[in-house]
Amino acid sequence: MQTNFSPEALKDPSISASNKILRKCVHCGFCTATCPTFTLLGDELDSPRGRIYLIKEMLEKGRPADSETVKHIDRCLSCLSCMTTCPSSVNYMHLVDHAREYIEKTYRRPLMDRTIRALVALVLIRPRLFRLSLLAARLAKPFKGLLSPRLKAMVEMSPNTLPRSSSRGLPGIYPAVGSRRMRVALLQGCVQDVLDPQINRATINLLNRHGVEVVVSHDAGCCGAMSHHMGKTAESHKLAKADIDAWMREIDGKGLDHVVINASGCGTTVKDYGYMFRNDPEMAAKAAIISSRACDIVELFAKLDVKEFVTVPKLRIAYHSACSMQHGQKITTLPSELLARAGFEVVTIPEGHLCCGSAGTYNLLQPEISTRLLHRKISNIESTNCMAIATGNIGCIMQIGHGTSIPILHTVELLNWATGGAFPESLAGVVSDPRGAIKPQKVRG
Repeated sequence: MQTNFSPEALKDPSISASNKILRKCVHCGFCTATCPTFTLLGDELDSPRGRIYLIKEMLEKGRPADSETVKHIDRCLSCLSCMTTCPSSVNYMHLVDHAREYIEKTYRRPLMDRTIRALVALVLIRPRLFRLSLLAARLAKPFKGLLSPRLKAMVEMSPNTLPRSSSRGLPGIYPAVGSRRMRVALLQGCVQDVLDPQINRATINLLNRHGVEVVVSHDAGCCGAMSHHMGKTAESHKLAKADIDAWMREIDGKGLDHVVINASGCGTTVKDYGYMFRNDPEMAAKAAIISSRACDIVELFAKLDVKEFVTVPKLRIAYHSACSMQHGQKITTLPSELLARAGFEVVTIPEGHLCCGSAGTYNLLQPEISTRLLHRKISNIESTNCMAIATGNIGCIMQIGHGTSIPILHTVELLNWATGGAFPESLAGVVSDPRGAIKPQKVRG
């Protein structure tokens, strides 16, 4: 794509980076075939190619964002399916993130929009405040019909019950059982530990039993992804910097082999820290180190090369590959392969490349499109006649779980169970835990 930025504009590192991305686009339109919003809406401006034109025009002219541009950029899920499809390797993720930052700086949203986005950015990254907000949402459910569509969506998405907080996953050091093979830091997360603390519990137990010491740092919290994708760069960098500094202290102290993330949306962001801080002389080198050591829990489990699995019921599992997993981190077949090795029957979900509609805060900010994508995803999942659903992202777990009675759980919970760990509570209505009859057995890797 031809661009016409002035020499003065190109002195801005962000504009220079976006110019290079724009010039890679060859207008081929392959991205339109896999874009969820274009699939639903059929509007060229709701495709990656259309949004690229809008971003180019806005940035080249250096003008404030207008309502039309904002509408179509806001409708983008950042699912990154277009990046998987693109034959020219256009880094749409970095381009749309820059556009959102530019919009945040130059566009004044309507009052209700500003209020909701500020509320989301404030609450979701603070676990205690988030828990309180969920309790308040439960009280508001009988009155949801009186609320605006987006506030109604927030209330409807809140769970009817909240799990108890788990001490397993709180900041501290969780020692390896037997000889220590690795030492890793685990990103505790913000939303996940409130909505489903069993995920962190299963992760730590799985790693400890296989010789991995796990550190949950007191000073590491939200990865910054939510703020980052809302264009709130100062806030996202502040959160990311706290994580980087906390993990670097561990590296400089007793050392870390990896930084492990069990929420793929967070993982995509942590692996991108090197790019996020590329223009920050103080943070660039440290951020690059953390990005290079970041890995998803399934990647680390594969490195451990576990050979012993217990006998589990032949559960028919539909594996939902979160967009941030398959498109963001390019982890495609590994989770399914690991589940199959563990003894589960894994089935493929039709249209698996399409987003479920969660997409971080998307289901709260764009509830109508999100709901349509959810219904499409549920229809595809139910067509598999699966007994349970596995995925690697808390957002997908909450979104899909909101639309079906089929149990959905994190991949690590199944792997933990299949290697002798706790029976996943979410499967209680599907199968019983034949714990007394289980004995570890060797299987071929």
